[in-house]
Amino acid sequence: MSDRDAWLKVCARDEVPRLGARIVTRPGRADIALFRTEDDALFAVLDRCPHRGGPLSQGIVHGRHVTCPLHGWAIGLADGHAVAPDVGCARVFRVREHEGCVYLARDELAAADPPMKDA
Repeated sequence: MSDRDAWLKVCARDEVPRLGARIVTRPGRADIALFRTEDDALFAVLDRCPHRGGPLSQGIVHGRHVTCPLHGWAIGLADGHAVAPDVGCARVFRVREHEGCVYLARDELAAADPPMKDA
């Protein structure tokens, strides 16, 4: 597979609001939330909080974290890890930007989603 085939174009950079999120829908699969930080960094995270599955895309972006709107867990956008004292991890996806467009790694989109935590 060529490098070009390894990445799926999902939207224009400007379609991801600064300090906000845009949802990438995957039919039959959990959505992915694309986040854009104040300093224009892009991150892609499964749109489910590891705590109770809350929609991270509806959370508040601060620094390199998003706070889940349901129970206030802060999740690292780069690694998906919950900030202590909370414990858990949301799945992250490789993302790249090229010439104003956002791309996600195809191989990661095809991988199975992690099970939900019962907590």
